[in-house]
Amino acid sequence: MLLGFITLLQDSLLLPKADTVAQGIAANGAPAPEIHLIDMLMKGGVLMIPLGILSLIAVYVFVERAITISKAGRLPDNFMPMIRDQITSGNMQSARSLAKNTYGPIARMIEKGIQRIGKPIENIEKSMENVGKLEIYRMEKNLVILSIIAGIAPMFGFLGTIAGMIQTFFNISITSDITLGTIAGGIYVKMITSASGLIIGIVAFIGYSYLNAQIDKVVNKMEGASAEFIDILQEPTR
Repeated sequence: MLLGFITLLQDSLLLPKADTVAQGIAANGAPAPEIHLIDMLMKGGVLMIPLGILSLIAVYVFVERAITISKAGRLPDNFMPMIRDQITSGNMQSARSLAKNTYGPIARMIEKGIQRIGKPIENIEKSMENVGKLEIYRMEKNLVILSIIAGIAPMFGFLGTIAGMIQTFFNISITSDITLGTIAGGIYVKMITSASGLIIGIVAFIGYSYLNAQIDKVVNKMEGASAEFIDILQEPTR
């Protein structure tokens, strides 16, 4: 996704269009110069290395968290009806066994509530709330890494651009070559790091926001299951 975005940026901003190439051939008798994606990234300098590492970390964290959160939100449709049937029938052991053998934070929260049956409703709700907080923490684990990358990747990019411009103007001061081609060439090469840093930061921020939205959906399911479980406890047994 990141490379595709960079390629799109390259195609739209850096590479000459077909008509431009044709004009170059007609005017000068030679095709206009082109630059490839890998060559462009290589010209970014040494700071492209930490930017590449940050992009790999961001992709890994996003994929790993997306899979984990997706699994956490899965729950059999008949789970809560079966829990209701077992509890209203007075078969607490079967209800606990069902919750224990079902994967996911909702099932673990319900299992804790079943363990506390017989105690005041307030105590049951508090125990389930504590389990819910722990499960939310597990889903949010390492998610802050995406937030950090979204913040520091553009900074690395700007740092590379500033360092490159300093080098460009230093060379100008030594050689006294202040032609437009020299200045523009040096600046455009060093701005590659800024573009790369911004792209990585944007993608990381989008991934962070998306995963937070998915966690909110799971939390809503957990709250709904908790409220339904408390209602079951207040129903008369058969």
